[in-house]
Amino acid sequence: MGLLSSIEAFRFKDTVFYKENSDLQDRYDALKRLNEEYPNNEELLSELYIIKKGLDGENEIAYQLKKSNIGMYILRDIKVKYEDLTAQIDYVIITPVFIYYVECKNLVGNITVNEKGDFIRELNINGKIIKKGMNSPLTQVEAQREVLRKIWEKNTSTIKKMFASSNYEYYRRVLVVAANQDTILNTSKAPSDMKYKVLRADSLTRQIQYEIDHRDRLDPIEYKKDMESIAQYYLDISSNDVVDYYNYYKEKYCNNNTVTVVDDLKDRLIELRKNRSSEMGIPAYYVFTNEELDKLVEIRPETLDELKNSNILPEIKVKTHGEEIVKEIIK
Repeated sequence: MGLLSSIEAFRFKDTVFYKENSDLQDRYDALKRLNEEYPNNEELLSELYIIKKGLDGENEIAYQLKKSNIGMYILRDIKVKYEDLTAQIDYVIITPVFIYYVECKNLVGNITVNEKGDFIRELNINGKIIKKGMNSPLTQVEAQREVLRKIWEKNTSTIKKMFASSNYEYYRRVLVVAANQDTILNTSKAPSDMKYKVLRADSLTRQIQYEIDHRDRLDPIEYKKDMESIAQYYLDISSNDVVDYYNYYKEKYCNNNTVTVVDDLKDRLIELRKNRSSEMGIPAYYVFTNEELDKLVEIRPETLDELKNSNILPEIKVKTHGEEIVKEIIK
């Protein structure tokens, strides 16, 4: 790196959000508006909960990045297409050395990555540990990188590909970031090549700085203007489709009599589910699903024994929420 570029790199420590708007924010705003117009619509509330969790996760990562002192350009929520393939990347982070593709996960519970590289999610419900496997977010973001590689190869000269292709993954790295501050992330037994690709949001900028400081190859990006040029490249290849989420969700959940509150009991059970979901920090369907809700309204078990014998809910849900459900039914 030349003297001038070294000086410029030394001076540039800002975090520049080249694209900050998010599809999740648009979805959230549309759902909030519909929720005010169609109150107590359980499907809207459930969708709103899921979108809010994802948005909170993205915002936590943005907060951490804004505190960094590295010097970077950032694009949030980039969507790209290559032939019949699509990819959505939560964050593209462009530093003076590496470009990072980040997959954000804002999950309730703890996450363990075992020696096979499997992701296991653990939930503590009333002292009972429930373990569930989950699709690998690392595999997901690696697949997104491959779509971006295909676009790069299509738009890159043969000579440049010959020299740059072997370094493609070295300079374009993937990260999975657990954004929930309460999540305990355990990667102690994970394969060595995964340990530092899966991290908590509060470790994100520290990991990026460490990798920059310990690089073993030449810096490919010499000037701040080069970082901006790369950021513009990602903006240029991204899809700019505008979706009317208000009408999309209205058609999906609110038209054709799809508002699901049909009587007072159902209304009260939906409110109970919403409150327990919020109090316990769990998704609404962990209390009971829409199908289970309909059966509760139809059969109306009035004791714990009736609820158990009805086989509407699995044993863990009866044990965790049964008393409150029965109280609501017999009001």
